[in-house]
Amino acid sequence: MKYFKFLTLVTATALTACGLPGSHPGSTPEKRIVISNVSIVDVEKGVTVPGQTVILSGEQIEQIGAQGDISLPQNARVIDGQGLYLMPGLVDAHVHYVDAPVFNRVLIACGILLVRDMGMPNEYILPLRDELNQGKTLGPEMVATGRMLDGVPPIIHQIALGISTPEEGRAAVRQQAEAGVNMIKVYSKLDQDVFLAILDEANQAGLKVVGHIPDSIYIEEAATAGLKSSEHWFGFEKIIAKLLGEPVELKYEGMGAEIGYFLRLDEVDPATLQAVYERLHASGLTVTPTVVTFKDWPNVNTFEAGDIPGGEYISQDLLATWKSQWAGQSEIPDPIWQNWMEMVNGLNQAGVPLMVGTDLSVPGIVPGYSVHEEMLIWQEGGIPAADILRSTTIVPVEFMGLEDRLGSIAEGKIASMVLVRGDPLQDIRNARQIEGVFLRGKYFNRQNLDKLLAEAKDLARNPNP
Repeated sequence: MKYFKFLTLVTATALTACGLPGSHPGSTPEKRIVISNVSIVDVEKGVTVPGQTVILSGEQIEQIGAQGDISLPQNARVIDGQGLYLMPGLVDAHVHYVDAPVFNRVLIACGILLVRDMGMPNEYILPLRDELNQGKTLGPEMVATGRMLDGVPPIIHQIALGISTPEEGRAAVRQQAEAGVNMIKVYSKLDQDVFLAILDEANQAGLKVVGHIPDSIYIEEAATAGLKSSEHWFGFEKIIAKLLGEPVELKYEGMGAEIGYFLRLDEVDPATLQAVYERLHASGLTVTPTVVTFKDWPNVNTFEAGDIPGGEYISQDLLATWKSQWAGQSEIPDPIWQNWMEMVNGLNQAGVPLMVGTDLSVPGIVPGYSVHEEMLIWQEGGIPAADILRSTTIVPVEFMGLEDRLGSIAEGKIASMVLVRGDPLQDIRNARQIEGVFLRGKYFNRQNLDKLLAEAKDLARNPNP
């Protein structure tokens, strides 16, 4: 997975990253907004609180109270929340932000108001992150890892640093810290001693280490050593192999070389496997499963953007990248992603924190739409809607250290919220029934959101008008 080249697309995208000017509808927060008689979705408790009034002042939630119990400010804009549900903005915890002009618009329209970029060149992604977070570019807020740290030669050399010794690993962590990254991203080819040195140096710098479980180490050992989040299914295939008594080579043999072990999940004793999950929970590891990545992985030889819902938001540049870099790769067999989803359900039952992410930029993944599909996959896989909603709001927000600002609807927090027409705690599909979006106090009604989608569609067709 991820053998594609980013440079051509990133270079073109960087020139137009500030694609939403300040005059765009909803770009300036109004002084006062009142949302009346709305049901608030309390993601932490997993309940809805009906009949509430929410008062916004600029970017912040100023006051919350029962309908009729609080005084309404004069000259405020009033939004009727009757029959609507107000939930926190959603998070995509694993993206590669290669197409900012399109991604910005579609993500807002889909209610995704925070993303974690998991690997792009520093010189591109860190300035874009700052523009987004400062409101200079209208799009979701962002946390970014910058360049990934990988073995030699790195799998994706355009966005990774190749590290061959522990000393080089420590130097790379210091380099990334000085550049201003939010976290350190590790990748599959790192040798074990290099990986452990990176963990130690990052811990001293106060930076979380996240990413792939290197093939040189078991996931339990990586978690115990201090890896904070693991991405995709990497490391879990070795859990199955180990429980089956199969010999495991702790060295890199190709991305996904051992994915076939997921076809043998039914041979593993469930109680023994659950004990592994319990140990991972005790280690403090958080997991971003990206099940949708494996479910929707297409045969790129015949793939066209029109083949999938939302495919009109896949730019011609991105589609060309998919086809050039994944030529010859076909769909992933359904039992693999289905068995991985079964394991994700087990992780949730064990209390392992989970984050919704999509690996946005890889084949078959559509900005925003794939977040909602991932949530639905989890629900159909047995995870309760309340847990899913936490995994795309408060859990990733807390992981990113932003819980004082985002993740729940409370007085004093930033007004990044989504109005939906049904209760997402009853059915997670209601999270995509979006009536309006608040981004740092800026309100986008349905008409505004449809305009963003139309603009994104035009940019995808013609990125350089």
